[in-house]
Amino acid sequence: MEGMTAVQPPVKSADRTLEVLEALAASRERRSLVELSRALDIPKSSLHGILRTMARRHWVEVDPTGTRFGLGVRALEVGAAYLDADDAVGLVSSVLDDLSRQFGEAVHLGRLDGPNVVYLAKRESAHRLRLYSAIGRRLPAHATALGKALLAHSPEAVAAMSLPRLTANTITDPDALVAELEKTRERGYAVDREENTEGIVCFAMAVPLADPPTDAISLSVPAPRLAPDSEERITAALGRAMTQIRAARSMFS
Repeated sequence: MEGMTAVQPPVKSADRTLEVLEALAASRERRSLVELSRALDIPKSSLHGILRTMARRHWVEVDPTGTRFGLGVRALEVGAAYLDADDAVGLVSSVLDDLSRQFGEAVHLGRLDGPNVVYLAKRESAHRLRLYSAIGRRLPAHATALGKALLAHSPEAVAAMSLPRLTANTITDPDALVAELEKTRERGYAVDREENTEGIVCFAMAVPLADPPTDAISLSVPAPRLAPDSEERITAALGRAMTQIRAARSMFS
């Protein structure tokens, strides 16, 4: 119809190349040609050509046997460039450091990306018993404090989300999740009570850099290390961190 813009189909070769990158990033381990072909529904002959080209440009690395493929150093360079250019990561860096020093626990900056939250920055726990995490790791938003802190500002997004169960405590009912998001808005912070990882409790607040916010900061604690006043102390510290971020933003705006 006149006045309407037709949706253009993706360029097939480019689409497939990006699918390969995303599949290798998601698996976090080397995968064979056959595995990738099955997972992506790309013919082996076409996929082999894509992988050969990506390897030549160092987006993909091949193991010594020549049969298994993983992300290459070029992917790291581009990912690092993204973080270096991101204003939010630079602005909250000192806040992450402060929270890490105060509590000695894992601290994360995460960004909402559709139904998931992605780690953009982290500070490791000072303890042996700690949460496994990695920058770039993608987790279902509904099962994390980071994700719930952000979904609380857009609860209507829940209707279109899949809510897989990760632990016995994961909220998988849409109505129950919307009710939890309402509680999150009322108290000003989100809590993940072993909903993503058994034995880990997490508290998070949305970062006040956008409206609605797209980033959040969390602090994760193994359940055995939680004290009766931990929630109060951690959320108070997160609140002070957000005040600090608002002040820093006003200086540069």
